Amino acid sequence: MSDTKISIRFFDDREVRALWDELNAKWWFSVLDIVSVLTDQDDYAKTRNYWKYLKAKLKNENSQLVSATTQLKLTAADGKKYKSDMLDYDGIIALGKTFPGTKANRFMEWFTFSDESIDGKSKTKAYALFESSFINSIEVGSTNGLQQIHAYLFGGLYDFAGQIRQKNISKGGFKFATLRFLKDTLDQIEVMPESTFDEIVEKYVEMNIAHPFMEGNGRSTRIWLDLILKKRLTKCVDWSKIGKIDYMNAMVQSSENSNILKGFLKDALTIEIDSREMYMKGIDYSYYYEEE
Repeated sequence: MSDTKISIRFFDDREVRALWDELNAKWWFSVLDIVSVLTDQDDYAKTRNYWKYLKAKLKNENSQLVSATTQLKLTAADGKKYKSDMLDYDGIIALGKTFPGTKANRFMEWFTFSDESIDGKSKTKAYALFESSFINSIEVGSTNGLQQIHAYLFGGLYDFAGQIRQKNISKGGFKFATLRFLKDTLDQIEVMPESTFDEIVEKYVEMNIAHPFMEGNGRSTRIWLDLILKKRLTKCVDWSKIGKIDYMNAMVQSSENSNILKGFLKDALTIEIDSREMYMKGIDYSYYYEEE
């Protein structure tokens, strides 16, 4: 699986990595990531030692779980790829049953149902966008282009997919652009320059303040931002380099001072604009930012 799709999900702010097996049409999930979640353990060495102990115990019990384990390469903290134990969907279900307790039950519920939620289905569409011809037809930097992205991500999930909202909305006490002036606001954003990094971020900030949709603004607008950066600067954002709390706080402050946001985005810029792995990772983090 040399050209493997990579997915990152988040449970209680911990990564659960997965690799797509094209030949067998299924995901393989990192055992160590899931053991870390189920044992509430951040220490890699302790997590690895516990899995080593559990695997030996299961082997002595003639559990089929051990034989179902395969090894695939995952990128470690040092940036290098190492072989790691992986299990498929059924294997993870079986692994989860070996961990009693409320947390294991919560994890199992999340693992089995997360893909069936609106976010889960929308995220699948976001993955597919990268390899579709539709991405090349998106009108970069325009409101219409943002509507195209939103319609693609949420079509069939929200009846307002791709449609400019017809109500006033707010979040956390912050009121987004009022409906009365929303059209004028979007027209003004449309003609904002986007030749430099600073101009692009300012345009992104203004579109976030406008918040033109009832739901799904952040997920759509981050793709919109990356497409502008790709077209104008031949770069995109490595979203995995920006922590969730840092990003959300910077976005809140950006309406008055965008410098902190600019700093985070600038430090995370990459030239890997055609990398499927970079795009998929960006989608994973983008959807993670929106989790409550």
